[in-house]
Amino acid sequence: MDIILKYFPELTDIQRGQFAALYDLYHEWNSKINVISRKDIDSLYEHHILHSLAIAKIIKFRPGTKILDLGTGGGFPGIPLAIMFSETSFKLIDGTGKKILVVKEISKAIGLENCVAEQLRGENETGKYDFVVSRAVMPLPDLVRLVKKNIAKQQHNSLPNGLLCLKGGNVNEEIKPFKHITDVTDIGTFFTEEWFKQKYLIYVPL
Repeated sequence: MDIILKYFPELTDIQRGQFAALYDLYHEWNSKINVISRKDIDSLYEHHILHSLAIAKIIKFRPGTKILDLGTGGGFPGIPLAIMFSETSFKLIDGTGKKILVVKEISKAIGLENCVAEQLRGENETGKYDFVVSRAVMPLPDLVRLVKKNIAKQQHNSLPNGLLCLKGGNVNEEIKPFKHITDVTDIGTFFTEEWFKQKYLIYVPL
C-alpha cells in the first residue's frame, strides 16, 4: 500500500481504505480462482495496481466520462482507476466468466458504485465510450480495429477520445502503423521502481 501513497499522496480516506482492502481480497480470491499468477500475487500493488494507475498520470478523467476496460482479467486497469476516479463510469468486460465473478465480488466488497462488470467479448460490446483502456490484451493494430466502433464522438476530456493501452517490452513494431497519431510514454518516468523499465503507456486518439 505504501507504494501507492508514494505516488498518489492526495488520496481520500475512502480511497485509501479501498486500495488497502484489495490485498486481502485478491489473495483470498486468487486462492480459489487464478486471476493473477501465483508468483506475482505478492507484488499486487506494484505490478498490478500501480501499473494500472500509470493512466492516472497522463489524464484526469472528468466527471461523467465513460470508460471501457477491455479484457480486464482480474480487474486491471479498471478497478484501480474506478477507485481513483469515483465520478467516472467504468464497464469492465472479459470473455472468461470466472474472472468477471472475481471482479464483481471485489468491486462489491470495497463499495465501488461506478463500476459494472460483464462477461463479454470485445467483438460483442456495442456501447460508446470516451476511452477504452486495456493491459496487454492483444497486438495494438488488432486492438485498435476492435475498439474503433466503441469510441464516442462527443469530447469531455483534455485528451481527445481514444485508446489508452499498457504494454511492455519492445513496442516499436506495434506502433508503426500509428506513429503519426500515437503517444508512447515510458512509465519509468513516473515510477522509479526497476520493474517499470520497458513498460509503456500507449495512447491512440480515435
